[in-house]
Amino acid sequence: MIEIKNKKISKNEFMDLREEALKGWYTGKDVDLEDSFEFHHSLEENKIFSKKLIKAKENNQTLVQPRAGVALVDEQIKLLSYLQNEGQADLLPTTIDSYTRQNAYEDAQKGIMESIKNNKSMLNGFPAVNHGVDSCRRIIKSFDIPVQVRHGTPDARLLSEITYAGGFTSFEGGGISYNIPYAKNVSLESTLRNWQYVDRLTGLYEEENISINREPYGPLTGTLVPPCISHAVAIIETLLAAEQGVKNISVGYGQCGNIVQDIAAIKSLEELTNEYLIKNGYEDVIITTVLHQWMGSFPQDEAKAFGVIALGSVLASLSKATKVIVKTPHEAMGVPTKEANAQGLLCTKQVLYMLKDQEFNNKEVEFEKEIIKKETRCIVDKCFEIGENDIAIGVIRAFKSGTLDIPFAPSVHTMGKILPVRDNNGAIRILNPGKIPFTKEILDFNNKKIEERASYEHREKSFQMVIDDVYAISKGTLIGRPRNK
Repeated sequence: MIEIKNKKISKNEFMDLREEALKGWYTGKDVDLEDSFEFHHSLEENKIFSKKLIKAKENNQTLVQPRAGVALVDEQIKLLSYLQNEGQADLLPTTIDSYTRQNAYEDAQKGIMESIKNNKSMLNGFPAVNHGVDSCRRIIKSFDIPVQVRHGTPDARLLSEITYAGGFTSFEGGGISYNIPYAKNVSLESTLRNWQYVDRLTGLYEEENISINREPYGPLTGTLVPPCISHAVAIIETLLAAEQGVKNISVGYGQCGNIVQDIAAIKSLEELTNEYLIKNGYEDVIITTVLHQWMGSFPQDEAKAFGVIALGSVLASLSKATKVIVKTPHEAMGVPTKEANAQGLLCTKQVLYMLKDQEFNNKEVEFEKEIIKKETRCIVDKCFEIGENDIAIGVIRAFKSGTLDIPFAPSVHTMGKILPVRDNNGAIRILNPGKIPFTKEILDFNNKKIEERASYEHREKSFQMVIDDVYAISKGTLIGRPRNK
């Protein structure tokens, strides 16, 4: 069994680990750290992700970023050029294909060859490892704005090496958020160790005055995830990254649909993350926030889909999120066209322009913030306690004991006992906490809110509510009401 502790990997140990990591595919031999540092130092400031995020935070601006990735380099450049020029994206992505996410580089290579043969992308993303350092640099050199790696990889060691050497200045994911919601039987110990490697690599760049932004994946399973659950994961992954030397971190949250709760969630996420960083001695880490537009099922009708996108844009603006990850009107139909992707961006930007000078602060938001903070602290503090003040040990024990649990995840390494459901206003509450150590006060509050809905709908609170809520948005509503309501 791998022994995991939240302790910075020494440079000598890291260099030993690198030898193995770079052997994962033949393109690893082209990675040279000194050459990579030199390339990053040559980048113009407008291409550096962290600098653009810091400026946006200072100006209370919300930046827009799509998801996008295809199999071939030239086509990836064309796609991102369209999103930059026609979609007016502030930040660009390179979404990685599913084979690369599973370290299946031979299959990714076959996908590249099939894409060349068929003159269209036969992969659902960009196989960065296969294309290698020079091809990644071609992408970075093609744009005047920063580009991020977005993926879903339990073992991203080689992917991080190649894309960092390629000039990417932001990298998404974490040892929890890119395991439990994505994989069925990958041990948490192995992914935490792999992501300590990614974060230590990021820290090495930081030591050379090269800032690479790291972004834990906020939405998790994207289905009825209570804010306290995604907050706990984001905070833990942030602490793990900070220990390895990461200095610029974006914590994310997936839109849940209730305006008050979503605004409170984004605001409390930044406050809580800073609180735990300072409490644990990491006082020089800059935190920004990310709102992911609706991650659940989408309506197939494009006009209705734009309504969902617009609501997410409202929440991003009113919560003052530093950036928003934008969905498309083709969300229910598979991989979107570049035109649909640009439409989602333009819809979002229009709403952001209209709301940029407006604030949304009231007693309800403040109350909801306090509820989220209390729930989150119950989880994170218990992780520290059972880990004997080591958050890496604590989070492993927390998943085994059910202290931390993620709803609707495929992984066998989470209990899956927690059951979330919406209250009568559409906010996500806890129907069944499983083994999560909430206080009686918190449990009573959640129970009361769910009982209010049950009374309104003239039915017992039950699992049927959960099912109804999962499918509600695709049917045109937020709360899964019985037909007579």
